[in-house]
Amino acid sequence: MAGLIDMSNTNVAKYGVVGNPISHSKSPAIHQAFALQTQQDMCYKPFLVSVDGFEQAIADFISSGVSGVNVTVPFKEKAWAIATKLSKCAELAGAVNTLSFKDGDIFGDNTDGLGLVNDLKNNYGFDFEGKTVLVLGAGGAVRGVLGPIIQENPASITIANRTLSKAEQLKQVFAKDYSISTSGFSDLDTRFDLIINGTSASLNNELPPIPEVVVGSHSVLYDMMYSNQTTTFNQWGQALNAGNTIDGLGMLVEQAAEAFYIWRAIRPATHEVFAKLRSQ
Repeated sequence: MAGLIDMSNTNVAKYGVVGNPISHSKSPAIHQAFALQTQQDMCYKPFLVSVDGFEQAIADFISSGVSGVNVTVPFKEKAWAIATKLSKCAELAGAVNTLSFKDGDIFGDNTDGLGLVNDLKNNYGFDFEGKTVLVLGAGGAVRGVLGPIIQENPASITIANRTLSKAEQLKQVFAKDYSISTSGFSDLDTRFDLIINGTSASLNNELPPIPEVVVGSHSVLYDMMYSNQTTTFNQWGQALNAGNTIDGLGMLVEQAAEAFYIWRAIRPATHEVFAKLRSQ
């Protein structure tokens, strides 16, 4: 495993991020900045774990005194499965991105949705209440953010997906909390206040096949992917004169802040850390 934590200093709380691949992760830089800012005596390292070695790695972390880990691709569902306690958000998301090891329990949470919501609210002044929300995609990334969006009381949420049955299945997961609408991509025929791209299309410089009518001059487009360049989805929104286009870098920082709070009971300030990452 990459970045093995030095266990010789027993006074330092130890955390990390688990994934495969992991070398690209910005999480170590983010959490080290949070620790410095809040004067926490802790260290945070990346761990490259084999695809079939996640459960053993977690057992090794616990036995060696690691206090918690963030979890990224492809282990979020496995983290959900091994957690002995789950937050409601994680339970609904079916995936975990934050594990905390305490008193013999493995507590699992999912901070992705709060990261997205807090980014929009705190960094861009977006108020969800009474707004119409379109979410593109029906995979794990979308499932992970729907719960916190629902808590913000939007006027409506529509999930659009290439395969309508997958959107319908996702709708049922949250049926007790909110009445979500579903649609195929080509069937969309109205404008939305907020359009969230939860598909992986931007990874391949592609667009979800949605009609231009969904974008108005007031619309905010939010791509959960982030890049050094403007994503294809946001370029599309800018060409249609959308009100604002935002990528997922702020979401990454804000979800990390929520994980930090779970572990350290201190919520770090995010603006300076976000600005530093953006400048890089």
